[in-house]
Amino acid sequence: MTNRSAVGVIALVPDAWQYVVMSRHQVLRRLAKHFPVVWMEPPPSWRAFLKPSSPSFLAPDRWSEPFPSLEVLSSGFRHPNFYRPRWLADASLRSRLSVARRRLVRRGARRIALYIWRDEFANALDLVEHDFSCYHVDDEYSFSDKETPTSQRETALLERVDQVIVHSQALLEKKGKLNPHTALIPNGVDFLAFSEPHPEPADIAAIPHPRIGYAGVIKKQLDLGLMVRIARARPNCSFVLVGPVMNVSGKEGELADLRLLANVHWLGGKPASSLPSYVQHFDVCVQCYEVNAYTRYIYPLKLNEYLATGQPTISSPIDAVRGLTDVVTIAHSEAEWLAAIDQCLTNAANTGTACEARRAVARAHDWDELVDRIANLFPDGPPLFQEALAASGLSA
Repeated sequence: MTNRSAVGVIALVPDAWQYVVMSRHQVLRRLAKHFPVVWMEPPPSWRAFLKPSSPSFLAPDRWSEPFPSLEVLSSGFRHPNFYRPRWLADASLRSRLSVARRRLVRRGARRIALYIWRDEFANALDLVEHDFSCYHVDDEYSFSDKETPTSQRETALLERVDQVIVHSQALLEKKGKLNPHTALIPNGVDFLAFSEPHPEPADIAAIPHPRIGYAGVIKKQLDLGLMVRIARARPNCSFVLVGPVMNVSGKEGELADLRLLANVHWLGGKPASSLPSYVQHFDVCVQCYEVNAYTRYIYPLKLNEYLATGQPTISSPIDAVRGLTDVVTIAHSEAEWLAAIDQCLTNAANTGTACEARRAVARAHDWDELVDRIANLFPDGPPLFQEALAASGLSA
């Protein structure tokens, strides 16, 4: 085995693999083409392992492999989650990390990289032997709509790791100065999946055109009140929402108003593999975010997914769309949103040239290329892990 195939990656993530697909799912499944990866799911609380009625009752460790060379560790009762005391929580995390490390060593890894996706896992740096550490910042983790300073815990992590990755220019400006090894790598898209034609799903086929579509989590960061007013002002349009409803704290009234509108169609959450077939059959794609201190830092996954379809796209004036005015229509007010919808439904907005310009932007953000850049930041980066194994005569 060559040195370039000797790195194994322990990914510390805040959610289960079978969760809403996030940027970490997209990155880690592709990083596994370069290095073997263990996705460490957060374990249940110790109480769940001791409750006979719980599905986790005395459950052992479980391993799954959703993609080649990407294994998911669902921890069992020997190392549950403890919130306190701190020493016990650390001991359990150390045990989980040891399990993941041993798994990678058995697969031939001689160097271990910790890939940290939340600052809540910062103490892992002191709990397992490793050779490289990376902190991927894909959000402003204060989740505050008011500007807040970077926490002491996150600051310490940013300063300590070997590599930082941020996904927006605003995050780079806020956090990049804390570590000279900070790379800006935005969110991407599975370009082929969203650009190649897909059949129209039955549940959207029944919805009349024109369709104004949103694909993503319905959450409090959206301007739900504005969505209500726009839908009321364009009763001839069908507003199609594809995605689960999650935290809308404080906006329950606006959500209820939106549900009452006859021209608003709720299709619910869909598997990631079927999302392209929905987005391709919108007439206009929208991302109707509030503009505040939190959304200043986001880089929506849906942005390049929308553009890859070639469909006209309208966005609130968040930082992520600055510089994209050639391919994204930016709307500041209700009047501008309504005018933008009308304009995006014209023939002029749907020419082959206009569609290709949108796709060209998305094509430059293909996940495969972005993750190649991430892999090159790791010690002993590409060539691909599987190719290196094949050259060495070993099996993955």
